[in-house]
Amino acid sequence: SLFRLKDLEVPKLGDSDVHVKMLAAPINPADINMIQGTYPLLSPLPAVGGNEGVGEVLEVGHRVTALKPGDWVIPVDAGLGTWRTRGVFPEEMLLKVPSDIPVLCAATLSVNPCTAFRMLADFESLAPGDSVIQNAANSGVGQAVIQIARASSIKTINVVRDRPDLPKLVERLMALGADHVVTEEMLRKPEMKDIFKSIPRPRLALNCVGGKSTTEMLRHLQPKGTMVTYGGMAKQPVMVPVSAFIFRDVRLRGFWMTQWRKDHAQDWGSVAGMMDALCQLIRRGQLTAPACTEVPLQDYRAALEASMKPFVSSKQILLL
Repeated sequence: SLFRLKDLEVPKLGDSDVHVKMLAAPINPADINMIQGTYPLLSPLPAVGGNEGVGEVLEVGHRVTALKPGDWVIPVDAGLGTWRTRGVFPEEMLLKVPSDIPVLCAATLSVNPCTAFRMLADFESLAPGDSVIQNAANSGVGQAVIQIARASSIKTINVVRDRPDLPKLVERLMALGADHVVTEEMLRKPEMKDIFKSIPRPRLALNCVGGKSTTEMLRHLQPKGTMVTYGGMAKQPVMVPVSAFIFRDVRLRGFWMTQWRKDHAQDWGSVAGMMDALCQLIRRGQLTAPACTEVPLQDYRAALEASMKPFVSSKQILLL
């Protein structure tokens, strides 16, 4: 196995460092890809896994001004190595978050909700009543898209893979605020037309699957609409009919949260604005943590295995 649980000395606290006690950290698909070496970010080995999580500040170096003991912090960027009980990190690698939000919301805030928020905001100017279509709608990003869209009165058409417990999944997504939940097979059925009697065709499609799923989703996009690809779970290319380009002038874009953070590293306003907006939604009960299974750190092997099973409907969260 690639993983071992190790006891390490906590390094000495430098002037600009922050000593953090980690509280909770999820296992995301990108964490696994990083470990497998199939992700564009590689940490020098040996490395601590985990790109996301929340911790509590225990002590700060004497040059640290923005953080104090008791504050909650999340990573500014990927690659922090959050699957640990304690860590000492430079102040600029941490972002303060309010400690009055649920711990699982804070632990899962920096990747999926941020990705959902940016994709809804940055590609099409959506107005109340507009619609969005997305595949893998039960993923962490998918669940966040449903809720953030709902809070802005944007309709969502949510595509999921057919599965044995489909009615249960549909019910869960509807409870989050999904307007429509369809299977990939339904995308090419004439009944899709019925959906568009009550809501407009989507101007925005969000794709993290690839292959056939994407081509079918693209059919329903409005002329001049945009499809944003942020993942490729089917490991197949995005196939687009020529007619979609010529006669409907669809736009194809890509999104990677890590790149957005790099591009906005100096732009604290946009980062703070996004975090504030998301924390407000959480406080109002309009954005919840994805369905989670809490696992103590010593059971990490079981958690990793569970996170790689097909049709996972629950995110594994390591409790530290």
